[in-house]
Amino acid sequence: MTKQNKRTGLPTREQILDFISTSQTPAGKREIAKAFGLHAQDKIALKSLLKDMADEGLIDSAPGRAFHKMGGVPKVTVLRITDADGDTVWAVPERWEAEGVPVPRLRVRERGKRGALGPGDRILARTEEAGNGWIAHPMKKLARSEEQVLGVVHEEGGRLYLQGVEKKDRHSYPISERNGAEPGDLVLANKAGKPPRIFAHVTERLGDPFAPRSFSLIAIHRHGIPNVFSDELLAEAERVSKQPLGEREDLRDLPIVAIDPADARDHDDAVWATPDDDPKNEGGWKAVVAIADVSFYVRPGSELDREARKRGNSVYFPDRVVPMLPEILSAEVCSLKEGEDRAALACHLQVGKHGELKSWRFTRAVVSIAANIAYEDAQAAIDGTIEHPLTETALRPLWACWRALYKAREKREPLDLDLPERRIVLDEMGRILSVAPRERLDAHKLIEEYMIAANVAAAKALEAKKAPVMYRIHEPPAREKLVALKEYLKTFDMEFALGQVIKPATFNRILEQVGEADFRDEVMQQVLRSQTQAYYGPQNAGHFGLSLGSYAHFTSPIRRYADLIVHRSLVDAYKLGPGGLTPEEAASMERIGESISTLERRAMEAERETVDRYVAAYLSAHVGEVLEARITGVQNFGFFATIEGIGGDGIVPVRDLGTEYFRYDEASQRLIGDDTGTSFALGQRLQLRLAEANPISGALRFELPDGKGSASSNGGREERGRAPKRVIKHRGRPANIRHQGRKR
Repeated sequence: MTKQNKRTGLPTREQILDFISTSQTPAGKREIAKAFGLHAQDKIALKSLLKDMADEGLIDSAPGRAFHKMGGVPKVTVLRITDADGDTVWAVPERWEAEGVPVPRLRVRERGKRGALGPGDRILARTEEAGNGWIAHPMKKLARSEEQVLGVVHEEGGRLYLQGVEKKDRHSYPISERNGAEPGDLVLANKAGKPPRIFAHVTERLGDPFAPRSFSLIAIHRHGIPNVFSDELLAEAERVSKQPLGEREDLRDLPIVAIDPADARDHDDAVWATPDDDPKNEGGWKAVVAIADVSFYVRPGSELDREARKRGNSVYFPDRVVPMLPEILSAEVCSLKEGEDRAALACHLQVGKHGELKSWRFTRAVVSIAANIAYEDAQAAIDGTIEHPLTETALRPLWACWRALYKAREKREPLDLDLPERRIVLDEMGRILSVAPRERLDAHKLIEEYMIAANVAAAKALEAKKAPVMYRIHEPPAREKLVALKEYLKTFDMEFALGQVIKPATFNRILEQVGEADFRDEVMQQVLRSQTQAYYGPQNAGHFGLSLGSYAHFTSPIRRYADLIVHRSLVDAYKLGPGGLTPEEAASMERIGESISTLERRAMEAERETVDRYVAAYLSAHVGEVLEARITGVQNFGFFATIEGIGGDGIVPVRDLGTEYFRYDEASQRLIGDDTGTSFALGQRLQLRLAEANPISGALRFELPDGKGSASSNGGREERGRAPKRVIKHRGRPANIRHQGRKR
């Protein structure tokens, strides 16, 4: 390492982080002081600075008092082996306290004899970052611990085995100690032993995996989602919920309404609009987007704040919600409820007659919501199929202003993908009644457009003050994704020029070219796969999907930490009272953005897996039936398909396609039989027999109705061209455009 120049005075935070990152040996306080030439009187101040950096989440200390970047792995640390499969061994740090940062997984490079390490082994190891991952070099083997696994007990040949709940976990582990577990129980167990003799020791029975609420419980355990608030934190929430609202703009005379799903558990936002009486905005509108003032209750550095940052967001399952904030705040005091005085951060908008945002301002306000209205009821009132007392005074002005906002949306041409979500309908006992796409109404589009307008205003208002912004960033597609899309579109005789300037409208033109062709769904999915994943960060790169230059999430602080950060920055920048962004938070925006982006992906994966388990449970009663399906993915080992109208991806292994040899054509994404030319192609519709539905893992397995290759001999074009038997379609909303939906 290059030796630091001697200097007097304390180094900056950035200099300390740079030294820790580049040091070839563990860097403690002594090493930092020596590197920067600090004298005795400086060392006390250094100790205080290092403590502040730890409190801010910039650094963490490893055993031996050495420091490392928060979210990084110490250069020498204790690791626990989690998996050993052949020559590949994986481990995780035994101690990990980086809040909001997932535990890293390190690949272990064994020295000497392979297979010497197994699950539960502990090692002292030297670590290094390699590319996007970490490598561990064992130094010493330590006393054993045990690796925990979530699974279901089953009996085979008079012996109990544990089957993991993950789709990719194909192993069953013999149970060495059952601890009262019975076949069919969902359990937590410890793995021990070395390949090929790995055993499971049951430590906790979680009950019936098919019981109501168990599917979400599996996801909570598997992803390590915090779902219990401590008594101390609940007491703090109770205490802050009772504080007076203070001096605020009084908006209680406005007929502000909250339009949400009928089953909404919390109400972040409410809206109001009226024709503008300003002669300079003839034909325009005044609007208010009132958002729950969570920053007033959840102050920086409090226990509530630390827990909210650790969770990152609320997680929504069909049978429960795991909230970011305790229920007394998320569902009561912060939730905008009809007839109740509530603290709000109000975004006042002036909208031109063509939908352009002419001006905006933000105030802390007190509101009393005129009504909480379900989307379906708001739409029915506008359509005239039901009567509502607020139709003329509140709803019609909202719809009129929305039509103006929608004109501006159409002018900027954002990415237009019609991808509704699956809706799992449960009865009072938590049993599945149906699985169907959520209906998308104008009422949904209306709320979405008001939220987008407020989010844009929040970003631009902070930019005007040169204040920190936690942007919602969606970058343009990478070239390799566009090349793959070009090759895919060739299979439909469609051209896609790589040299053109790529805009969201570019992809809309593709879909317009496809029209209502039978293969529209699969083209839409491929367009979606070509997009990048949205994330949070303080450096603005625009929002490609929405075709916006500046965009931040402001409208859902009850359930997203990113929105809470934006609220705090507005409070600080516009001097709106207590609870503003602190200098420490402002300096940590990049790290906070990385953390909450990771936690968002964790929540999305947990939600998606849980829906898959519900779908598999629903379909388990239909095993053996022949169903209409569509191929959603093709690989050299087989193809994936989803059932029309229901969803749930399942596999047809290539070994089940008969004795014919099938070649995989990556460019056209199809399997082609050597003898008959039989082809299985992406997007192809066909009938498949449901051979297996596993609610525990969410996995489905299909087979051809006649047990052998029976698809089209021209790549599925006949399937694409004809009008197949239709069921209600399902297209799940994937990760990279979740932010466009009302609850996204």
